[in-house]
Parts: sequence; C-alpha cells; structure tokens
Amino acid sequence: MPNLFSPFTLKGVTLRNRAVVSPMTMYRSVDGKVDDFHVSYLGARAAGGFGLVFPEQIAITPDGRTTVSCAGIYDESQLEGLERVVSMIKSMGGVAAIQLGHTGRKGSLVTPWEGGHMLPPEHPKGWQTKAPSAIAYGGDMPYTPEALTVEEIHDLYVAYAQSARWAVEVGFEWIEMHYAHGYLGSEFFSPLANQRTDQYGGSLENRSRFHLEALDAVRDAIPERIPLTMRLGADDLNPDGTQFDDSVVAIGWMKEHGLDLADLSFGGNTDDMRENIFNTPRAFVDRAARVKREVGIPVAASWNLGKPQNADAVVKDGSIDLVFLGRPALANPHWPVWAARELGYDNPFGLVPDDWGHWLRNFRGDQESMGFPAASEDTAGAAVANSAPTEGWKVEDAPAVQAIDSLEVPSEEESREQELRVA
Repeated sequence: MPNLFSPFTLKGVTLRNRAVVSPMTMYRSVDGKVDDFHVSYLGARAAGGFGLVFPEQIAITPDGRTTVSCAGIYDESQLEGLERVVSMIKSMGGVAAIQLGHTGRKGSLVTPWEGGHMLPPEHPKGWQTKAPSAIAYGGDMPYTPEALTVEEIHDLYVAYAQSARWAVEVGFEWIEMHYAHGYLGSEFFSPLANQRTDQYGGSLENRSRFHLEALDAVRDAIPERIPLTMRLGADDLNPDGTQFDDSVVAIGWMKEHGLDLADLSFGGNTDDMRENIFNTPRAFVDRAARVKREVGIPVAASWNLGKPQNADAVVKDGSIDLVFLGRPALANPHWPVWAARELGYDNPFGLVPDDWGHWLRNFRGDQESMGFPAASEDTAGAAVANSAPTEGWKVEDAPAVQAIDSLEVPSEEESREQELRVA
C-alpha cells in the first residue's frame, strides 16, 4: 500500500515521496527573472525533504504574468536564473518541476500587499489583457480584455512549446500547465468567461479545444520521458460555470492527447462560488478520486491537506497520488521531516541531505529542544519523538488515525477574495 513517503514514478521520473511544493507566486522577479531569493527559497524546500518542487507559475509571454513582479520563461535572458533554481533543487535531492501559465484577463495587477487591484492598460506597469471573450472579471478587475483572435491562439501554442523546450533545456523534469484559478486555460473552459461563437466556444468539445491543442504542442516539444501534467479548474462551483461532470469527460480527452496526471483545483472564474472549498477538509480530494477511477489517470490535489495525518490518509486510501502543499510548505520548509516524525516514519532525517541528517540523528540533547516541532502525543508518531529517529515505527505499521473526519474547520473570516488571486 502506498503512503505519503513511498516513491512515485511517472513516465521516466521517480519522486522520493508524494509531498509536493505547490506553485506559489512570490512577486519577487524583475523583468521576469528568478534570482537568489528563488534559489534559496526553493532549495530550502528541496533540502527539507519534498519530493517535487515547483517555483511559482512561470508565464509564457510578458502579458501572461499576473504583475510585473512575476516570473517568466519567454526570453532567453530568463533561463540562467531558472537553471540555478533547478541545480539547487536537484542538489538537495528533489525533482524540479515547472508550471507554465498565462493569466488571461486576471493579469495587469498590483501585488496583493498593494491592494491586488487591476491596473488600466495605459498604466506604465499595466497592459491590455487578452482572454477568450471580451468579458471583464469584475470587482477589483474591471478592465475588459480583448478577445483573442484564432491567429493569436495559435501563437500561444508556439509560446507554450518554446517555453517547454527551454524548461527542459535548463533541466526541469516535470512540466505542468496552469489551467485553473481563473487564468487563461480556465477561462477557455468556463461558460462564464468564454462566450465565443467559433470553434473555441460553445460546446464542451469546443471549450476543451484550447486545452487539447496546447497539450499537443507541448507534448511534441518535450521528450517522452518528461511527465506532462495540468492543474485544471475542474469546477467553478457556480451553476452557470464549469461543471465537474464536464471536467471528467474532458480529462479523458486530455489523457488521449498526452496528459499524464490531472492536478485538480477550482475554476476561479467568479467570486460567486456556492461551496467554500477554502475551509473544507479534503476539498478536491473526492473529485480527484473520481477522475482517477473513471478516467484511469494519476491525480493530485491541494487545499487543507497540511495536517500530516490527512495527507497520508488520502494517499493510503488511493484517493490521490500526490499531495500539493502551498502555504504549509511556506510555513515550514521542513514539513516532510515534521510529517515523518508525526506519522512514525522510521528514518525522518533520511529526508534531509546527509550532512544535516548526520547531526540531527546524533542530537545529544533533549529531543524537544532540537528545533523541529515535536510529534503530537495523540498521533502515530509519538514514539518517534522520544526515541532515536531511526528506531521508530514504519508508516505502514503505525495505528490508523481518523484525522479527516474530526478535523476542525476554520472560521469563514479568512478572505476568499485574496485566496482567489493566488496562483
């Protein structure tokens, strides 16, 4: 039976475990370039034991960024920084992944701490956004995008392919396309954002065409051993938007066009969502599990899986194959080590580089003074917290923990509007 710390192989790539650093936009780039900040931030997560490490969404064109402070892979000058990131991740034992994206009508923004609002096209730091249809998102994003022409759509396929080739060239071993959270791919899929009357709008087949043709372009541009995955906006959680039943059908088509894994998330094409996934335990796990059963494709999910017992449980029960962690990875770069101690993994310090692991295994003081969060007394890993790290139970031998059903749901005071802007 697989668990959170069992290896996972997809195409020609094997991950050391199922914990993934989810792409999180950091707004620290200049001219689309990643720098020392990204090298240190992402290297720390790889050193902390994550199996797969993503930088933030990387834009395939300048107008595909969320802000002027976001990263890109549309110019050769940006490759050096990305190559440094890849080198650091690999040196710490992780697999480097890249998420290619275009924000569509959700671009031309200021950073969240500046208010997150949209800049008009004529602003020095703004631009004219493009989308499937000339429909503004609304709210803090009031400016109407220009509808893409068919020629411009085909140009985007060229940009996706070129970005993917460059990504492989600098050493990335996993390519994901960001078609969720109200960005361009999600906009094509949703009736809320796509009201075209040509071959890219209307029916489910037409609204899926952008996905399928983009997948073809990227699959043809990269070696067969490289996994090609997609973060899919599988449900707008609104009766007039993307419906999950349609997504299941479309993912079947995507599998035929080279999709190797579906990373399920929300559509993000409206703030009027009828289900509060941000405060719901295993929010997209059940949907992902259905895709896995009915389409026969590996799946991943995120949202409210930061408690180790929950993350381990959804892998053990076969619901999902990979656990994507955004804020938990930001909060704790050594989340996998903490999780391994909580779950009773027999060698938690085997997840960090050998030199670090040596000193941590041979810690001669009080275990609770080591610096890692101590394992909770009511978890399977309690024995590990107070014994030599290499002498604890193996994960598969640990008692079952009914964590998900008893998980306390946070209040709804957290701002959904801010959540929607996160890549």
